[in-house]
Amino acid sequence: MILAKVVGTVVSTHKEKSMEGLKFLVLQQVDLDGSDAGGFVVAADAVSAGLGEMVLYATGSSARQTVFTDKRPCDAVVMAIVDNWEVDGKIKYKKGESD
Repeated sequence: MILAKVVGTVVSTHKEKSMEGLKFLVLQQVDLDGSDAGGFVVAADAVSAGLGEMVLYATGSSARQTVFTDKRPCDAVVMAIVDNWEVDGKIKYKKGESD
């Protein structure tokens, strides 16, 4: 799983039938300090994440192993909304404090 911040949404009115009902989010990968650390990815949202939230996402075949994305052609899926993370005993991120 990869840490990322939700930075936008993608709206698609015409799509493959098996993708109907999915919400798509634009994610920016972050490092352990919460700073931008990579490119962007569009991911299906399995947990109703919102703009500005920190999330965990999975890619590849793992992205199709949620109840929400089973048997759908997804290559990335948001699997969790992050409440906080800690590194070496120090809180690096806490929801609501760094948003």
